[in-house]
Amino acid sequence: MAEIKLMKGNEAIAEAAIRAGCDAYFGYPITPQSEVIEYLMQERPEERTGMVVLQAESEIAAIHMVYGAAGAGKKAMTSSSSPGISLKEEGISYMAGAELPGVIVNVVRGGPGLGTIQPSQADYFQSTKGGGHGDYRLLVLAPASVQEMADFVPLAFELTFKYRNPVMILSDGVIGQMMEKVIMPEQTPRLTDAEIQEKYGDWATIGKVADQERNIITSLELDPYKQEAHNDKLQAKYKKMREEEVRYEAINCEDADYIIVAYGSSARIAQKSMDIARAKGHKVGLFRLITLYPFPIKQLNELADRVKGFLAVELSAGQMIEDVLLAIEGKAKAEHYGRYGGVIHSPEEVFEALEQKIIGG
Repeated sequence: MAEIKLMKGNEAIAEAAIRAGCDAYFGYPITPQSEVIEYLMQERPEERTGMVVLQAESEIAAIHMVYGAAGAGKKAMTSSSSPGISLKEEGISYMAGAELPGVIVNVVRGGPGLGTIQPSQADYFQSTKGGGHGDYRLLVLAPASVQEMADFVPLAFELTFKYRNPVMILSDGVIGQMMEKVIMPEQTPRLTDAEIQEKYGDWATIGKVADQERNIITSLELDPYKQEAHNDKLQAKYKKMREEEVRYEAINCEDADYIIVAYGSSARIAQKSMDIARAKGHKVGLFRLITLYPFPIKQLNELADRVKGFLAVELSAGQMIEDVLLAIEGKAKAEHYGRYGGVIHSPEEVFEALEQKIIGG
């Protein structure tokens, strides 16, 4: 049954995975996401649902274990933080090329390099532009609360099987470590092999069934023309994502002269900045990204027809701002404001940047 709990964001991800009928989690500890695997180990979900939880010998091993479980049609996931995700990128590219489902959680920390264990949003490029090799995309969800950390797990599994493409939940150290009230859904049962075939198709390698030919899953194709045709198929899938899966929240945008664009923890901070601005007589709205890919190009472009300017707020030196600029096509002014290296901006700092760069700029 549904329950109300007080949990960290990382714990909410883990509990939601159990309740979403996840078959297997393979991970490796790294701050600030270690509570995901710690919670799963403590909860012993194999006794609750039969879910397998394994600490792999490395991040590289973990993502390839996800590949194997996904190839059998199972709901598999992993989690890590920035440098750990970098190690997983080869496997993520293989999964995209082999058209395998899988959920990857990134609780972002400051970089580059080992950087710091403090929060960051500087993995935007890595997440939305295909951080590994080849022409591929991930569908990327950006939670802004502990509740969304929980809610996005079943959504991610739904989307990853719908498109047979890896889905990333891109969080950060703020959302991962903070505690909030969260409503947990009822338990979803794990699926049998027959139910997997019935619900998701017969592509998985679950053994020979009746007269069915055995399935072979690979990302290798040495004939360039066949590989090009395969890439055409992938690109058509990404086009469908852009048409059907854009998610966002527009707050006070209907009468706004100025728009703050943000996601995740920055959006929470920026909402207070919007309130400060409105109290001072400035008509400011917040456009919160929920999907980072697909990016809400059409929606921002339409807003650019009538607003005076945009401020892109992110915990980075400026990454999301590039997509904002592309979306609005020069119709309005757009500037970036960010802190980085693990430093978190305050609502007052965001308002001051808005006033200086956009309203008075």
